[in-house]
Amino acid sequence: MNSGTLDEIDQRLMQELQRDGRAPFTRLAAAVGVSEHTVARRYRRLHTMGLRILGVPGRHPAGATRWLLRVSCTPDASATIAEALARRPDTAWVSIASGGTELHCAFATRTTGERDALLLHKLPQTPQVVSVSAYCLLHAFEGASDAWHIPVREHQGDEDQATTPPAPPQTPAADAGLDAVDEQLMAELAKDGRATVSELARATDRSPASITRRLDHLRSTAALRLAVDFIPEHLGYQMQVRFWLRVAPGQLGTVGTALAAHPEIPFAAVTTGPSNLIVTGLFRDTGELYHYLDHRIGILPGVQSIETTPILREVKRLTYPTAAR
Repeated sequence: MNSGTLDEIDQRLMQELQRDGRAPFTRLAAAVGVSEHTVARRYRRLHTMGLRILGVPGRHPAGATRWLLRVSCTPDASATIAEALARRPDTAWVSIASGGTELHCAFATRTTGERDALLLHKLPQTPQVVSVSAYCLLHAFEGASDAWHIPVREHQGDEDQATTPPAPPQTPAADAGLDAVDEQLMAELAKDGRATVSELARATDRSPASITRRLDHLRSTAALRLAVDFIPEHLGYQMQVRFWLRVAPGQLGTVGTALAAHPEIPFAAVTTGPSNLIVTGLFRDTGELYHYLDHRIGILPGVQSIETTPILREVKRLTYPTAAR
């Protein structure tokens, strides 16, 4: 399948799901301008093509430290090591890059013991691992979508604006005060972000009213976000790359905010290390990537250097489990 598989209705539906992944079919139908039956049918079709709505923690999960790894390994071992990392409950995404000799991995830890078990023991003791670079994620920028998506156009007219609820207040997730039930609820939403309140109530052994209150709280405090996951090729994206930028310290916020607003960028974050801004980009072909490098990212003030690594294969993506306690 390719981008031609999705017509205008499919694209509008995807856009509305990005605005609110839990929006009922009635509201989605009003926003797209078709019947509820059509929206339900189109959604089921997209679901068979790989569309998933997933609940993921806020960009600054309380109590957790997030890390990004660059693991160099021998070419014959990259797939095996990537699969092993993907099976770990503390990893969020794992990809194979740079001709198959480099792995990129995001993981979260709550204790120094969890961190050291992977960085100081597990990976160094793997014979095929040549080197490991670990970067602590300091800040992830709002605006980047965490999704393989169609760019969301601005609404035209008051009627469209009335069909889409305003974005929830983006207060820090650390203030949310998650308890065990909240984390159980988050785990269920990580499997299916559109699970009904009744389904979530049964899974957590709580009343529907209690689940509704908790959902409202998690979303209003930005402890919970809803991400749209879709196979990039279905939307015409043939290239996924990781940009490793070196940015002047005083320009990090400006550059990161600007990049996060670009529709090509699903992820942008400040990290430790020589490349202090790490960005994921999606492009339809090499020409589009070149234009982006030369005319958009390269001209931003404060960008001192850019390293671009193509992503060959995603082994794990859009999975944000709670780190083991």
